[in-house]
Amino acid sequence: MNTCKEILKDFCIEEDILKIEPYGGGHINDTFRITCPENKYILQRINHNIFKKPEHVMENITNVCNHIRAKLIDAGEDEKRGTLTFIPTRSGEFLSIHNGNYYRMYLFLENAVSYQTIEDPMHFYNAGKAFGKFQNMLSDFPAEKLHETIANFHNTVDRLNNLKIAISENKAGRKDSVAEEIKFVLDRADDCSVVMDLLKSGDLPLRVTHNDTKLNNILLDEKTGEAICVIDLDTVMPSSLLCDFGDAIRFGANTAEEDEKDLSLVDIDINLFEKFTQGFLEATKGSITAKEVEYLAFSAKLLTLECGMRFLTDYLDGDVYFKIHREGHNLDRARNQFKLVSEMENHEEEMKSIVNRIYNSL
Repeated sequence: MNTCKEILKDFCIEEDILKIEPYGGGHINDTFRITCPENKYILQRINHNIFKKPEHVMENITNVCNHIRAKLIDAGEDEKRGTLTFIPTRSGEFLSIHNGNYYRMYLFLENAVSYQTIEDPMHFYNAGKAFGKFQNMLSDFPAEKLHETIANFHNTVDRLNNLKIAISENKAGRKDSVAEEIKFVLDRADDCSVVMDLLKSGDLPLRVTHNDTKLNNILLDEKTGEAICVIDLDTVMPSSLLCDFGDAIRFGANTAEEDEKDLSLVDIDINLFEKFTQGFLEATKGSITAKEVEYLAFSAKLLTLECGMRFLTDYLDGDVYFKIHREGHNLDRARNQFKLVSEMENHEEEMKSIVNRIYNSL
C-alpha cells in the first residue's frame, strides 16, 4: 500500500487519501480502490507482460472514451457515468511509471455492479444494448487510427494456423489423444476465413471493437439493472463488429460453464441469444450494415470455434498460456466449446430467423 501512496502523488487529485484496498477479481491487471472524502477512484497496474506497449493501450482508450464522451454530452447524457473518466498525471499524461510498472487512474462509479453470470435474462438484454451502444457511438470513429495492442487477437485464420503448427510440433506428445478434436476443427477450416475475407474485400466495415465482450465488462445500475457503461477497454482495437457480438453470445448464452466436463449440459440458450440480439440491434439501428446482420448468427459459431481452437492449441503445447486447475483442463474447455459449436449448428436456422425478425421489426 505504501507503493500505492507514492504512485498516487503523481496524479492530479487534491483530496486526502482515506483508504486503499485491493478491488475486483481480474486476472490480468492489479486493481485498487482509493477512497477520498469526495470521490472514489480506481488505481490500476497494467500488465505489461501481456500488453507490451501500455502507452498504446492508453492512447486507444483515451481516444475512444473522449469520442464517446462527446456523443454523450451532445445527447444530454451523464458523461461521467456513460464512459470512463481518467485522471491525468501532474505532467499531463495518463500513465505513471514506477520501477518499470505502468499505472493509470480513473473515477470509480458508485451504485454500479457487474455480474460474472447471468442472474436475470434482462441483464443480458441490457448488456446487448450496452455493447450495441458502444458500437453505435464509435461507428464514425476512424478505427484504422487505433493501435493493435494484441496482434491477430480475433484473426481466426491465424488461430487456425497456430493450431496446425501445434499439431505438427506436438510438443506435449498429446496429438494422438485428440484426433477427434483436431478433425472437428479441420472439418470447419473453411469457416475460419469468412470474416477475415469479408473485411479484406470491404464487404464488412472495419470498426472499433471491444474484443472482450463478457457480461462482467458491463457496469449495471444496481437499482434499475440498466447498463451504465462498458469497461475493461484494454483490448479495444480495429476489427469486425461480428467479433464483439459472437464472443458475447459464446460466453453468455452457453447453458454451462466454459470448462464443464459433462457435455450433455452444454447447449445454446436460445432465449438468451434472443435477449442479447434484441438489445444489440436496437442500439445499433442506423449504423449496422445489412452484411453484418447477415453474419451475426454465424459469428457466434465462429468465435466459439476460435476459442475452442485456442484451448486445444494450448493443450497441445503443454498448457503454457491459459491457467489450468486440473489435468486436462484446457482439453475440457476445448471440448466444451466444440460441443457448443455443434449445438449452434443445430440451431443455426432458428438463430438466423431470430436475427432477421428482430432486425426487420426495428
